[in-house]
Amino acid sequence: MHRPTPTNKEIKLSSKRYIVSKTDTKGIIIYSNDYFVEVCGYSEKELLGKPHSIVRHPDMPKIAFKLMWDRINKGENMVAVVKNLSKSGDHYWVVTDFEPKIDPLSKKIISHTAFRRAAPKKAKETVEPIYAKLLELEKEGGMEASEKFLHDFLKENNTTYDDFVNSLVQEQGIFKLFFTTMKKLFS
Repeated sequence: MHRPTPTNKEIKLSSKRYIVSKTDTKGIIIYSNDYFVEVCGYSEKELLGKPHSIVRHPDMPKIAFKLMWDRINKGENMVAVVKNLSKSGDHYWVVTDFEPKIDPLSKKIISHTAFRRAAPKKAKETVEPIYAKLLELEKEGGMEASEKFLHDFLKENNTTYDDFVNSLVQEQGIFKLFFTTMKKLFS
């Protein structure tokens, strides 16, 4: 599939709507809600059966997805600030809560659901230069270099990844309630 050329145009997301997608354990899209289809610009038919990386923006460092896959493949949830690419080349920023679905009998992960909402301006402004630095380091020294930088950044700021992201997206109050409600609807 042809990758769109990124533009500088940002798609403004509704604060009242949410994006939901579900993938199999390999990241192949098996469900997309109407708002995901609307925002990303691909039809449901174009999305289903495709890798979720179809919306990966080239401004996103690879280490972000390595951390995500490491966590969700262990059955752990993860919240991240992500810049995605639409079919038109425009972009949109989301706070994504990734949740693995575990079969109650086999205890194996059977799918992953991503619940997304519009990212706060503060989160975008904070992570954009960090992501740019991580990308630069990945070009120079591979993912190991970006992982070391991220580890050192968190250590220097006396925080964990989760606490850092939660401070950016205020993962509490109404937002925590939002994600909890969405997870109940889609479980």
